Amino acid sequence: MAMNPLVGIIMGSKSDLPVMQAAIDVMNEFGISYEVDIVSAHRTPEKMMAYGQSAHERGLKVIVAGAGGAAHLPGMVASITPLPVIGVPVKSSNSIDGWDSVLSILQMPGGVPVATVALNGSKNAGLLAIQIIASSNPELLQKMMDYKQGLKSKVAEMSNAVKRL
Repeated sequence: MAMNPLVGIIMGSKSDLPVMQAAIDVMNEFGISYEVDIVSAHRTPEKMMAYGQSAHERGLKVIVAGAGGAAHLPGMVASITPLPVIGVPVKSSNSIDGWDSVLSILQMPGGVPVATVALNGSKNAGLLAIQIIASSNPELLQKMMDYKQGLKSKVAEMSNAVKRL
């Protein structure tokens, strides 16, 4: 856990950590302070309520919430916090192949928005959290612009390599 974290990365269980690790890695790459915790909507609802209600008071700017199965965590946290919440649907081991998680996070009622990324897409969730913070932080905005330029350069390199085949 970092001092004065800007991003909260939460998940429903430890089994979600391998998926959520990509969001953690992005925070480290950009030098963004964050906290990580297991906050289950179903097994620890009191903890979830306390976490969501106090997040903005503790200085968080964005919450990235990963959940599999019924995937209620992102929506429930979004219902009790004024902060932006980015939901990461985590592919569960059930026979539905992760669609239950995707649809649960996507189908939020009016007034309770949750940004949703691809199944197991915590890297993009982390990047979106950084972009939200960067909208009011010029130094971080420049880092994001440099990151995107790096992506463009990698594609140009791959294009040139393929043309030489």
